[in-house]
Amino acid sequence: MSGNTSRHFVTLLGSLRRGSLNGIVARTLPQLAPAGIEISMLGSIGDLPLYDPDLQERGFPAPVLAMAERIAAADGLIIVTPEYNYSVPGGLKNALDWLSRISPQPLARKPVAIQTVSPGAIGGARAQYHLRQSLVFVDAIVLNKPEVMIGQAAEKFDTARLELTDQRTRDFLARQIQALADLAHAVGKPSAV
Repeated sequence: MSGNTSRHFVTLLGSLRRGSLNGIVARTLPQLAPAGIEISMLGSIGDLPLYDPDLQERGFPAPVLAMAERIAAADGLIIVTPEYNYSVPGGLKNALDWLSRISPQPLARKPVAIQTVSPGAIGGARAQYHLRQSLVFVDAIVLNKPEVMIGQAAEKFDTARLELTDQRTRDFLARQIQALADLAHAVGKPSAV
């Protein structure tokens, strides 16, 4: 890893389904992390109420504040999500809507990696592009490469055991985690300007 500092990343899962392939990936990430990198899961997007300015006016719900605090304290965020109707799932968008209202903004200047899993050939690419647009608003620093879009997913998982079995995919995920660590290191350096 570049630099000698350990890193802690949190994972935001955009799926609620128990057997979700995206959930399998999210739960596998700690096993794939290079030395010096710790990865833990955030709370479920299912715990957040639908965004409502009237509700916000009465005070942010505890699960929103807890999620925001953990993101703010982390060195980076990994979003793992399916693609729904050429975009992101509503629950994930709802979480981002809540997080976007928090001040100070927990995602501002935060390194973010995106991972999508899909049974289709392009692996959730359209969801990634929509997600990148939402992350611009909160001033996140999205990792450009390597892009993780796991297509033809049925061939890469053992759904009975809820395991990611494809070694090439596991290796690729590990490379993206390392790239996120390198980005977090670069973002943490003082500007040379």
